[in-house]
Amino acid sequence: MANGLLSRFARRNEPRTRDRHIEVDGWVLPVRVVEHPTSQRITLRLMPGGDGLKVTMPGHVSDRELNEFLERNRQWISVRRARLPKIVALGDGAVIPFRGVDHRIIHLDRLRGVVEAKPVAGEPSLLVPGEPARIGRRVVDFMKKQARIALDEAVARHASALAVRPRQIRITDTTSRWGSCSSTRTLSFSWRIVMAPPEVLDYLAAHEVAHLREMNHSDRFWSHVRAICPDMETHKAWLRRNGPGLHAISIGG
Repeated sequence: MANGLLSRFARRNEPRTRDRHIEVDGWVLPVRVVEHPTSQRITLRLMPGGDGLKVTMPGHVSDRELNEFLERNRQWISVRRARLPKIVALGDGAVIPFRGVDHRIIHLDRLRGVVEAKPVAGEPSLLVPGEPARIGRRVVDFMKKQARIALDEAVARHASALAVRPRQIRITDTTSRWGSCSSTRTLSFSWRIVMAPPEVLDYLAAHEVAHLREMNHSDRFWSHVRAICPDMETHKAWLRRNGPGLHAISIGG
């Protein structure tokens, strides 16, 4: 009896998950549901790459209301997914951006060596040695290394300007956001930002560094960002417009 009561008590106190799935155009998409205390209504966002959805809503919304909301927006989801850029696989001959410039991937017929960014017949190229099956992974490793170099420099410069210091800088492959700043002062960035123009990467670094002063998106926060990145609106717009294309680049090839 006591064990049964404890089991029921434990179940009642487990955090309730509202996540679910929805089928759209033959695809089963995961839906991440976030209950936010300040939300006044239900909002829906297509995750970068189109492989999932995020719902933000007040905690009082019932499962029935949530399901009805998703059903009403099924056509919206279908249309938005159809507008997403086509997936580009990281294979021989693929063209992908690097520091804002399109580069063609050229597989080299040798097993050893490092990936290099060099022009070939006047065309910016990424020269990739090694096994053909590992082209995607080798390109990503190269991009991560270049992202680390560029972000370390940008973060150090902006942190000095705002008189702050991050504890750690992490390079990730998250598709939910381009960067983040944790309560432990760890800055995280998606390696894909190195495919954007350098000034856009610089804006992202400025954005996350400013969170070391203000852990919010208040007017004070944006004033810090603008102080160290005066053209931030231009770079924000570039990322909003072109970010989905960067997330459409697939490691598999």
